[in-house]
Amino acid sequence: MEEDVELAGRGRTAAAVPALLSLDGRGRAVRRAERKDAVAVSTPPGRAAVRPDLEQVFRAAYPRVVAVAARVLGSRHEAEDVAQEVFLTFGRTSVPAGEAVGWLSVAAAHTALNHLRSGRRRASREEAAGGGDTVSPDVADAVVTLDERRRVRAALARLPRKQAVALVLRHSGLSYAEVAAALDLSPGSVGTTVRRAESALREELNRHASSD
Repeated sequence: MEEDVELAGRGRTAAAVPALLSLDGRGRAVRRAERKDAVAVSTPPGRAAVRPDLEQVFRAAYPRVVAVAARVLGSRHEAEDVAQEVFLTFGRTSVPAGEAVGWLSVAAAHTALNHLRSGRRRASREEAAGGGDTVSPDVADAVVTLDERRRVRAALARLPRKQAVALVLRHSGLSYAEVAAALDLSPGSVGTTVRRAESALREELNRHASSD
């Protein structure tokens, strides 16, 4: 469905933790009080407290959240932006820790699809990635590949949301059981849902290819 995207390294993830914990939902810095071996986040008046297990969940789930978003967007940089949004939202929820990974994976898929459907930042970044003056024997293949990826993402954005999310989660490496738990489906129905989503995606690609 999409090329593999390298997962976040431990150093990058560790560096992102204090940055995440120091931001509120609008990206503004909030006051922090640091203690030995821990980080305490003070909350501005009128704001919900950040859940105490946020850092632990962040370190454990960040690579998967980025991978899910990258499957949709095809951009590591944009996927990291989505991960920041998702964890900021998660930090002020009461989702049980045992359900955090599933909740975050679904939220990453939904948020990435929202970015895809709105077209935020995609055109300029894809043009930048495909630009440059260097000419190589493979330039034609590169252009075709980039165009194909754009077509797939556009078709994915047109699918019913539940199908799109199931497809993204499955192709991001989640097991059938994990997809079922994340989307509140019966394990036996996940395969059918994913196959229907793949079929719908092919139909979308074919329909728009024939109309070009």
